[in-house]
Amino acid sequence: MKIGLRTVKTAVAATLAMIVAYSLQLLYAPSAGIIAVLSVGNTKKTSLMTAIKRIASLLLATAIAFVCFQLFGFHPIAFGIYLLLFISISVKFGLEDGIVVNSVLVTHYLIEASFAPKLLLNEFLLMIIGVGFALLFNLVMPDMQKKLKEDQLVIEEMFRKLLRQMALHLNQVEQAGLRANCQGLLEFIFEAQKRAKIDGENQWLDQNVYFTEYFAMRKTQLRVLGDMITLLDKIFVEEAFIEDIRYLLEMTADEFAEFNDGKQILTEIMQVYENYRKKPLPQTREEFENRARLFQFLQSFTSFIEIKAEFSET
Repeated sequence: MKIGLRTVKTAVAATLAMIVAYSLQLLYAPSAGIIAVLSVGNTKKTSLMTAIKRIASLLLATAIAFVCFQLFGFHPIAFGIYLLLFISISVKFGLEDGIVVNSVLVTHYLIEASFAPKLLLNEFLLMIIGVGFALLFNLVMPDMQKKLKEDQLVIEEMFRKLLRQMALHLNQVEQAGLRANCQGLLEFIFEAQKRAKIDGENQWLDQNVYFTEYFAMRKTQLRVLGDMITLLDKIFVEEAFIEDIRYLLEMTADEFAEFNDGKQILTEIMQVYENYRKKPLPQTREEFENRARLFQFLQSFTSFIEIKAEFSET
């Protein structure tokens, strides 16, 4: 059985929150531990926002509960009316995260049948202690930079594989394997983007957006590659017309890397365009359509490289 870092942080934060609440002789001290459990988030920023929203939600819950209990008494029916109002208002103002935990705290007013200042202070201290320890332990976050770099290398290798497969499949019929690999790469990029977002939300001030933008750029490139794979099914021309494109795909695969700005490949593409202009014109409608699709494929490939070139410039 593997115990993760978040599990350890949650357990320690809850324990310490309860110990402090007991030491202050607060009523319902275990509630501080439960609040800590519910407040340990995935990132530093989400934990901070959770803490702020829950304290604001407690203010709202206390105000609504005070009105309901004063009008209808400390009775379950009053609590039901409180829930109707509190849930509706919380959803309207984006405070849904505090509905459950603050409704539990409100039951303390119901049990004690009181809104005495000491009890109000008791509930707010429970909240502050719980979210405070959750925030404290969320300062300890694993460094994801190494993992993001590994993701980057995996994505680049998967692109190389796709490009080499495309070179092999020119003038071939079946592209099923290509589409499956393309979908697999897309799913991996989505996961890498999630990790990059988490890493960004763990930075308080100097947020490094490089990996976020890098993965977005590769996803855009992959969409273009998907269009090119679709075109492959419809391209059947003489071998002499695809030699240059096969060379471009293989060269791009060999040189595909983070720091390749694509300018040399763009120069090679311009040369291929020039070579095509010198070739004989198509003689039949079928030949014309195939050559048009081949030209469209080359245009898409140009866009594929330009995306990386623009990223390198910015």
